[in-house]
Amino acid sequence: MGTNERKAMITGDEALPIKRQCELLGVNRATFYYKPRLPGRVDIMFEEHVRRRIDYWHTKFCYWGHRKIAKTIQFEDGLSAGKKLVKRLMQEMRIYAIYPKPNLSVPRKDHKKFPYLLKNMDIYLPNQVWAVDITYIPMVKRHMYLTGIIDWYSRFIVGWALSDTLESAPIIEAMKDAFARHGVPGIINSDQGSQFNSDEYIELLAKNNVRQSMDGKARWIDNVIIERWFRSIKCDDIYINDYTTPRELRAGISKYVREYNNERPHQSLAYAYPATVYANHFVA
Repeated sequence: MGTNERKAMITGDEALPIKRQCELLGVNRATFYYKPRLPGRVDIMFEEHVRRRIDYWHTKFCYWGHRKIAKTIQFEDGLSAGKKLVKRLMQEMRIYAIYPKPNLSVPRKDHKKFPYLLKNMDIYLPNQVWAVDITYIPMVKRHMYLTGIIDWYSRFIVGWALSDTLESAPIIEAMKDAFARHGVPGIINSDQGSQFNSDEYIELLAKNNVRQSMDGKARWIDNVIIERWFRSIKCDDIYINDYTTPRELRAGISKYVREYNNERPHQSLAYAYPATVYANHFVA
């Protein structure tokens, strides 16, 4: 029987003193009287502010770990955020330092493994390979998560979704919409996040005969195309607009995606527009 169950058996209505009940049940009296403090509004607002600064510094210096970011937040931003808090928030935000590191993690028993299919591959056509990922998006008083889907060859954004959770449902809806609008790719690459390991996501790709590819462990470079786009949208739009509501944020992202696809020359495409490069290969 666990401590919480034994604690629940202690009552103040019995003739037996609480002290004796604790002794008989093996429960420390301090544990019995302890009432967990619920996070107050000030705590929540402080953590949101720290999240925003974590995202800012990680985007600027992606190779920094939680210790370096915590120190920078303390000295540059003047926030009393310890390394334990920063580490916890970074884990919740799916933010990790980008640098080569050994594989020290052990996957869950039910974790399905998919190989990285893009090594040494010649990607020469649109819809040959798409990349998908999720990133944290800061707002003035809260945060959201952005799913982005990009065509690897043309850098064209084929789909995106905004959500307040890290669940797989928004990813699946964004993927279905991208399939309906742009057809089905040969391969979709992602990291090893649980969202891309869900039964629903795996079944969606299999049903549409899409080969599923996953980054190697601690291999951020394997999905670098979508990571670079996340960096661009944050630096060019998110950080300078300080969106206050999900509606404003959604409208801002939609505008940015249209401009990125149709009005921004891309250096890797010889300064052509992603939409032009994507569409030209489907012209008869």
